[in-house]
Amino acid sequence: METANKTGVTEFELVGFQDLQDFHPLLFASLLLTYSLILLGNTVILSLIQTSPRFQVPMYHFIAVLAALEMCYTTVTIPKMLVDLRRRQNRISFGGCLVQIYFFHALGITEACLLTVMAYDRYLAICTPLTYPATMTTKLCLRLVLGCCICGFACPLPEIILISKLPFCRPSRIKHIFCDFPPLFHLPCADMSGIILTDFVIHSSVILGPVFLIALSYVKILTVVAKIRSPEGRKKAFSTCASHLIVVFAFFGTTGFMYVRLTQSRSLQYERVIAMIYAVLTPLFNPVVYSLRNKEIQEEIRKITKFPSLSLRTVMGRR
Repeated sequence: METANKTGVTEFELVGFQDLQDFHPLLFASLLLTYSLILLGNTVILSLIQTSPRFQVPMYHFIAVLAALEMCYTTVTIPKMLVDLRRRQNRISFGGCLVQIYFFHALGITEACLLTVMAYDRYLAICTPLTYPATMTTKLCLRLVLGCCICGFACPLPEIILISKLPFCRPSRIKHIFCDFPPLFHLPCADMSGIILTDFVIHSSVILGPVFLIALSYVKILTVVAKIRSPEGRKKAFSTCASHLIVVFAFFGTTGFMYVRLTQSRSLQYERVIAMIYAVLTPLFNPVVYSLRNKEIQEEIRKITKFPSLSLRTVMGRR
């Protein structure tokens, strides 16, 4: 039996890409290719880390968890988007919409927490190298990952519960490419100021909080690295942080634009572009960054494929 709200609305219509009917075949092919590359890239990284003895260290355990999160995160939205591109009527049940929102945000917040933990791991490795192996044990790694999951899956619950109890107006059209909090806030026949404020507080906390902690970790890292006399030593110390910083900027930059705001009145085109960046392109970007900027992963891939060494310079071309 379908879940319904007080006004009897049992499903929503997703506007999605309805205004781009002529481009649906191209959008479908592009989205399918991107999703396949996300799954392939993260599966390769996950497999390499799990099977190679050289990757049995905390930093790579966290990268493996990040790869698994990215696959789950994109699976929440992209398959539904692909189905909608093949249909004229893009509908989703009321309960299905809430489930999609919940898992999308739960996995996203878990990733935000994990990126914070990865910054802390780099801080310990660079600033306290002698005690690092004794501090960052396998047990601590598991506890930190479990803490990320608990935080991620608990934070969206208050909003989901509040929204499930609201009366909704017709027509029940969500002006977005998938179910999400901001476009859903336009539909209830009730005062949304309290829920919008709650949404702002929660998302500000789970975005700006990790950003502050990550920045604090890197300030301490830079302080230690600046004291290293040799340029080679400084470069080696900071090289392990470069990939993580790129992922942090890509992830928090796009999610911050989308969720850290009190006003909900932005155009469908704006919402759609930002959503495609943080829900589709950023997850595609992450395995590319970790494979092209990490020499150990490059070497492991080269052993298997017999290809020349990969790097950002060889991909982008020498200037």
